[in-house]
Amino acid sequence: MKEKETFELLYSNAKKIINNSYCPYSSFKVSAAVLTSTGKVFTGINVENASYGLTVCAERNAIFNAVGNGEKEFSALLIYTETEEFTPPCGACRQVMAEFAPEADIFLTNIYGEYKKFSLKELFPWNFSL
Repeated sequence: MKEKETFELLYSNAKKIINNSYCPYSSFKVSAAVLTSTGKVFTGINVENASYGLTVCAERNAIFNAVGNGEKEFSALLIYTETEEFTPPCGACRQVMAEFAPEADIFLTNIYGEYKKFSLKELFPWNFSL
């Protein structure tokens, strides 16, 4: 699949679920979509908690959704926010990506449908490993 086609597929899936985000504390909605190496798309939204450390990001929810459905290899991941700026993944999400999606293209996108594509190495040059 070409870059633009991959972006459009993931963007449409992430944009479709953004309003499912549960963010009563920050009011910062995030959704994500991952493309597996078998061509399936899985999505996730951020889910906040009053005990902030228990909050789970959209990226991890999308990856864990896929893993729970038997998928463990990813070719692309997209993060969508309804902002003008591009929102990069947090450190915890980057570490999870290093485990499951080290070679995936990562698309950061905004409300205008613009995107920037990164490799995980660009976003997270030094990951933890056992």
